[in-house]
Amino acid sequence: MSSPDPQVRAARNQSTNPATRGPVVAVTGAASGIGALLTERLAASEEIKQVIALDERRGECAAAQWHILDVRDPAIADKLRGADVVVHLALDLDLETDPAARTAYNVRGTQTVLTAAAAAGIHRVVLCTSAMVYGALPDNELPLSEDAELRATAEATGVGDLLEIERLARRAPRAHPGLNVTVVRPAVLVGGGTDTALTRYFESPRLLVVAGSRPAWQFCHVEDLCAALEYAVLEKVDGELAVGCDGWLEQEEIEELSGIRRMELPSAVALGAAARLHRIGLTPSPAGDLAYTMYPWVVSGSQLHDAGWRPRWTNEEVLAELLEEVAGRHTVAGRRLGRKDATAAGAAGATVALLGAAAVVRRARKARRRI
Repeated sequence: MSSPDPQVRAARNQSTNPATRGPVVAVTGAASGIGALLTERLAASEEIKQVIALDERRGECAAAQWHILDVRDPAIADKLRGADVVVHLALDLDLETDPAARTAYNVRGTQTVLTAAAAAGIHRVVLCTSAMVYGALPDNELPLSEDAELRATAEATGVGDLLEIERLARRAPRAHPGLNVTVVRPAVLVGGGTDTALTRYFESPRLLVVAGSRPAWQFCHVEDLCAALEYAVLEKVDGELAVGCDGWLEQEEIEELSGIRRMELPSAVALGAAARLHRIGLTPSPAGDLAYTMYPWVVSGSQLHDAGWRPRWTNEEVLAELLEEVAGRHTVAGRRLGRKDATAAGAAGATVALLGAAAVVRRARKARRRI
């Protein structure tokens, strides 16, 4: 369903009967990705009085009030004045970003937004991390409850940043009495151009399966995430929330639905190769990313369900959209190949060559140690 005309939304947002309208909501990272989708959704909602959009460039939502700045700029406090709620979505989880720069942006940005929100008298901040913070472990329950211990480590792309953001969220109400912080943790995000190590997994010519592992796949469409964030904005739910499709798909179901065959490797070979390829700069994904394709990290989403929220998308539907989005792309061990690379070597052959080269290096090093 298409959104109302921007001029209609703008006129509605200036209603002469504000008592019937809801909160003023500020959204960071509003020009692209999930931030842009949420900004449009909130601007079109009858339950939202006004949307303040913040980013380093202006986005396309004409109904929002735009402020152009870096979220790490303390001046953001002045731009937030008048808002009731802040949704902080200005995060950099790009696989190609320098890890140190990424952490500096993500952690400093979140610190600044929380402090600025408190200074501006805002009572509620909504943060978005990931269900990855629970960790992917062989003894995880299926599904995990939302109050399960966060057992992830900083070994996967961006997860260290997300864990630090979680810590900031828990400390903020103590540092700033009266500030309520809600954290939303989506499963594997799909849609809206999302590009992660987990979506790239489905760009490979073969699905890498580690022998003896027990994968369980749960997806979250960006539209369902935006609906969950809106629930948090409207205070229909709060605390620490998980969001995703109902249930999960076993690896065999993934292979049947996708039509992509598996390539099974021993754990030592797969993890060792992934670590070495990342260390020498051949792939953007560290070995820690592989754990999230090996072990379950499915979430229940019970709090949102209790509040009346329901996902509109099923795991099967989201997987179908993901496969459509990545069609024609060729990725090897997290590194996206150009068309020339894929044509010259063949993506399947490149996968075997990369993993084989890593295994050869490993054997050679062992041989040298024995001399």
